[in-house]
Amino acid sequence: MSKLTERMFRKEDPAVYEDKDSHLIRSLTTKDFLALGVGTIVSTSIFTLPGVVAAQHAGPAVALSFVVAGIVAALVAFAYAEMSAAMPFAGSAYSWIHVVFGEFWGWIAGWALLAEYFIAVAFVASGLSANLQGLISPIGLKLPAYLSSASTGTNGGMIDLIAIIAGILVAILLSRGASSTARVENTLVVLKVIAILVFIVVGLTAIHVQNYVPFIPDYKVNAAGSAFGGWQGIYAGVSEIFLAYIGFDSIAANSAEAKNPQKTMPRGILGSLLIAVTLFIAVALVLVGMFHYSKYANNAEPVGWALRQSGHGTIAAVVQGIAVVGMFTALIGMMLAGSRLLYSFGRDGLLPKWLGKLSHNLPNRALIVLTIIGITLGAVFPFAFLAQLISAGTLIAFMFVSLGVYALRPREGKDIQIPAFRMPLYPVLPALGFIGSLIVFWGLDIQAKTYALGWFVLGTIVYFIYGYSHSNAGREE
Repeated sequence: MSKLTERMFRKEDPAVYEDKDSHLIRSLTTKDFLALGVGTIVSTSIFTLPGVVAAQHAGPAVALSFVVAGIVAALVAFAYAEMSAAMPFAGSAYSWIHVVFGEFWGWIAGWALLAEYFIAVAFVASGLSANLQGLISPIGLKLPAYLSSASTGTNGGMIDLIAIIAGILVAILLSRGASSTARVENTLVVLKVIAILVFIVVGLTAIHVQNYVPFIPDYKVNAAGSAFGGWQGIYAGVSEIFLAYIGFDSIAANSAEAKNPQKTMPRGILGSLLIAVTLFIAVALVLVGMFHYSKYANNAEPVGWALRQSGHGTIAAVVQGIAVVGMFTALIGMMLAGSRLLYSFGRDGLLPKWLGKLSHNLPNRALIVLTIIGITLGAVFPFAFLAQLISAGTLIAFMFVSLGVYALRPREGKDIQIPAFRMPLYPVLPALGFIGSLIVFWGLDIQAKTYALGWFVLGTIVYFIYGYSHSNAGREE
């Protein structure tokens, strides 16, 4: 048993990761990471979540739900910023936790994030497909039912052709390198932010102040059996909204390809989150001011609907068109980060070694595997089932990273460099980051927790059947 415990807590030497990741090309700047972060965080959800959460849980106080979720995300982002500056390795939370806590705990943190990336690729590709089909159908362009949706649908779908094509196109782009990808990402993110700003400016002209009253509706249990109104409704909104903010992990996953990571990583992580939170709060306030929050119940496109209903049909079409193009930014961010995580697992032998091999100094083997699995998930499994894993798994990784700062600090200046950025108000903020993530996790529904438990049981089985004996440590023994 002592040998098992020793292996589970065996910490990787950070110099080993530094050497292995040295073959990755450091080409990404602060501007690139800001675009990557904003592009991943501000995805389809900004056009849907504010209206959905307002109608289901918080009313006009949906803005407070976004503020609270943003505060919790910021606490974790501070920990991410210090970790990525001190240890700019591929794989983000997985590699960091492997260094500060040990192999098994690094695997668990990485396994949590793996669910996020696999499922997010499937979700974003499917969302892009649905919105693009919605845009082109009025002009008479329509795919046959069997090519327009996943096989688990109820409308005769067999395969989502557009989602598959989108995934393949992004994979081809990523295979050309991070710097080429960054140029495309930067352009698309600018377009998407312009579309959001246009909605905010136009929406401000259609606000009716009475729609904000009462700002926090009285508490009740809604038709779905969950909380609406009061602080309970705000809290329920936080747990649902938090999913929108978790994309900053995609920045950290690429820290091995950052120029001057001591500065670029903290600026990219914290800057992109600040921009994203500001945009989410602004869209939420404008949306609930334009129409009574109850109008957004079961509305899959509240932003476009609000613009059309207020007499801005042309602007609605333009905003939605740019939004579809902008969805590629989230797909790029998730596939870029997910491929780096899979590469890290292969690099350490916890998954097949060939995943950790580079092609032209790029982890293209891991990228191919991620693309195939993401597309398969989108074509086969129901998204309502898979969605539950994203927030739950990522929140557990966030808890690991928050606590990891306590293990990191004593080693800074010894075998780990002292980073240019350090989490402020230490040791208070790391604890608050952990507690905040735990509170948000606790607010998820029972299905989310059950699915997360099943995913971690599967991850533990994979570790002990394969990873334990094939990892670098296992091979040395």
